[in-house]
Amino acid sequence: MSATGSVAQGFAGTAITTRMAFLLELARRLHQYGTSAPRLEMAIAGSAQRLGLGADVWSSPTAIIISFADLAQGEEGLAQVTQVVRLSPGEVNLERLCRADEIADRVIAGEMDLHEGFHLLRVLGLPDTRREQLGSIASYGLSAAAIAALFLHSSWLDLVVAAITGVIIGCITVLASRRPRLAVASDAICALVATVIAISVSAFFAPLAIKAVVLASLIVLIPGMSLTTAVREISSQHLVSGMARMGGAMSTLLKLTFGTIAATQLCAAFGIEARDSTVAALPNWIDYPALLIAAIAFAILFRAARRDWPVVILAVAVGYLATRWGGEISGSLPKAPVGVFLGGLLLGSLSNLYARFAHRPGAVVREPGVLLLVPGSVGFRSVSFLLERNTSLGMETGLLLITLLISLVAGLMFGDLLVAPRRSL
Repeated sequence: MSATGSVAQGFAGTAITTRMAFLLELARRLHQYGTSAPRLEMAIAGSAQRLGLGADVWSSPTAIIISFADLAQGEEGLAQVTQVVRLSPGEVNLERLCRADEIADRVIAGEMDLHEGFHLLRVLGLPDTRREQLGSIASYGLSAAAIAALFLHSSWLDLVVAAITGVIIGCITVLASRRPRLAVASDAICALVATVIAISVSAFFAPLAIKAVVLASLIVLIPGMSLTTAVREISSQHLVSGMARMGGAMSTLLKLTFGTIAATQLCAAFGIEARDSTVAALPNWIDYPALLIAAIAFAILFRAARRDWPVVILAVAVGYLATRWGGEISGSLPKAPVGVFLGGLLLGSLSNLYARFAHRPGAVVREPGVLLLVPGSVGFRSVSFLLERNTSLGMETGLLLITLLISLVAGLMFGDLLVAPRRSL
């Protein structure tokens, strides 16, 4: 979706209510599919101008406010109508985001009627199909196994247990998506289930790397992406949206941490004692197949269209390899600030290049590519240490979290400066 455009004279004869309804539905879909506040506001304001309307847009994780005005009426048309929409926080769905972007472009270009575009946007809002739900569940298991191999270098048994636990967590998450009361507590429940499974397997079957298995199993639920988006919004002066998103992310971290601690205490009460594994870690060559599996899992998790899978896989590989290389040349950890900055820089610029030449949202490159860079696991460990009253280690890990977040956001911002974005999404 082009970020800017001139007033389209062809829409001057169309009822203002029809144009407003289309723009409001478009905003609803962009929000639902995980668009950040700055990009959503830019997209709707630009689209409104091309439909002959003025739009002052305010977006937050749970609401959208838009004041519409008819530009054809000049000063008299300012702020004619204000619409307020209450929404739940969105989740990234790349295929539907690309479809919404395509519908908006075709309507603005005059290739599609406003009523038809509105209807097609409404159809996009239908619940996930059974196939999509099964794919989402599978992606939880694949992501857990890939992360356990890629970052935690666990044993083969750890990978299997993490994958099975990830599938179980995926089932709970899909079940909670249609049950509001369960959804409120689903994060804590998932953390409790993952920890109980890991401790039980290590106690009764074979020793495991407990923390690695639990962390890998919960990796999809850890709000690293939300933390990164929150810092980006704050840095772009979208303070209300950024702070609200930051609060939501911290709430999720607290629920996950509570679940793991409650499970540990529960197992201790029943006399179930975990045994830490002493098995040798997997060989280094496993990183590359694990990276491929992670990229495929992210493509499924973010609901990318099949045509975009090669792009998603390439983006994930570029982000991870750039981060790893940056960490090696700086002599630090694989996920070091220098490497994270470099990964963000490459992904930010490549996403803008992709959007410019492919005429599709840059989110196809940016969102899955950044997922291996976001420091969600660091935040989870920081909160865990603090709740365990290990204040010094918790504060040290929290400082690392802040450093990594700043490095990643700075990389993405410099990427936008290196290659100017021509599209809002």
